[in-house]
Amino acid sequence: MQSFIIEGGHRLKGEIVPQGAKNEALEVICATLLTDESVRIKNVPDILDVNNLIKLLKDMGVKVKKNAPSDYTFKASNLNLDYLQSDEFVKRCSSLRGSVLTIGPLLARFRRATVAKPGGDKIGRRRLDTHFLGFKSLGARFEHMEGRSVYEIKARQLKGCYMLLDEASVTGTANIVMASVMAKGTTTIYNAACEPYLQQLCKMLNRMGAKISGIGSNLLTIEGVEHLHKAEHEVLPDMIEVGSFIGLAAMVGDGIRIKNVSLQNLGIIPEAFRRLGVKMKVEGDDLYIPKQKHYTIDSFIDGTIMTLADAPWPGLTPDLISVLIVVATQARGSVLFHQKMFESRLFFTDKLIDMGAQIILCDPHRAVVVGHDQKKRLRAQRMSSPDIRAGIALLIAALSANGTSRIDNIAQIDRGYENIEKRLNALGANIQRVESKEVR
Repeated sequence: MQSFIIEGGHRLKGEIVPQGAKNEALEVICATLLTDESVRIKNVPDILDVNNLIKLLKDMGVKVKKNAPSDYTFKASNLNLDYLQSDEFVKRCSSLRGSVLTIGPLLARFRRATVAKPGGDKIGRRRLDTHFLGFKSLGARFEHMEGRSVYEIKARQLKGCYMLLDEASVTGTANIVMASVMAKGTTTIYNAACEPYLQQLCKMLNRMGAKISGIGSNLLTIEGVEHLHKAEHEVLPDMIEVGSFIGLAAMVGDGIRIKNVSLQNLGIIPEAFRRLGVKMKVEGDDLYIPKQKHYTIDSFIDGTIMTLADAPWPGLTPDLISVLIVVATQARGSVLFHQKMFESRLFFTDKLIDMGAQIILCDPHRAVVVGHDQKKRLRAQRMSSPDIRAGIALLIAALSANGTSRIDNIAQIDRGYENIEKRLNALGANIQRVESKEVR
């Protein structure tokens, strides 16, 4: 196990470029299973979750060629279907949440897939009902495999239909879309997720020969086709990393430019930070965040306390609530955070409280932050990263704190952030990666 040692108090300055989007990369890489022809994907982030998914596809028989850093070609022309039913495959899938996105493509192309409970963040219940109800609507059936805690999904022929999703699940929508593109007839998906990454998946599938309309809305129509073919695709910048860097710049920046952010795909993210009083400038497709001597939390028009809550797109992504909480600890004023979608994601705030933050955890979904107005810095602590987003939030907190902090279990951060210590050290941070046994 590795840890970060962070010397707090250094001011950061310079330019940083966001990596390719983790969540989009997981979707479009799995979509390469839908064809036996080559699919080239650029701007693939070099992070643990994506690298593990690529390795899984290789073991499934996908030919993977690395053309250049972040540039891959995938060809799923000769899959080992026996491996997909093996205990090793099931075990691998259970430790990688992104593996759930292989189900839709495998079901569409081969009419069968094996399902094990996938791994991922420890942020509370993340059910897969939406995925499976969608597959059932298309005509798939589930069979329990005796002696194993897995199911096999089979379908003689997937048939298009109308379905109303019980929730606007991003991975659920992606999986159902991929299962539908080669179904017989027309599939209509209402209450579909419409995040930019889902839009990107649909656009790539259309370049591969799919017929998807309504992209960008919550009503998708998919006309089934017999096969898909080769295509090229470029992954968007990661909006969560952009938001993380905005938070970093607000807390410890002396002027940071975030390059090539794809502003039109950030949605409400910049506005959420502005509601905390963070000032920023839009310059072309860059965001420049000047040094923030003070930032004051807005209140609602009637004078009541500001509330920031997550919601499906185009609402505020839940993946940035952790970073926003950290930023609020040094703001002037108070704010209520309402994390609606996951019941365990706010538990990391006990670590911020140990650092001296003024936070009231009302219940598993709500927390009130009373800002220090930068008059009282956080204290260095030893911590452990419980999930990707809490991990980066704790790293930002440690960079702003008095003294030297240690964050253990940084594999969680590596799952979502590419070479993070190297990139932040280039801005002036002092972060060391060490083996846990090196620090006592």
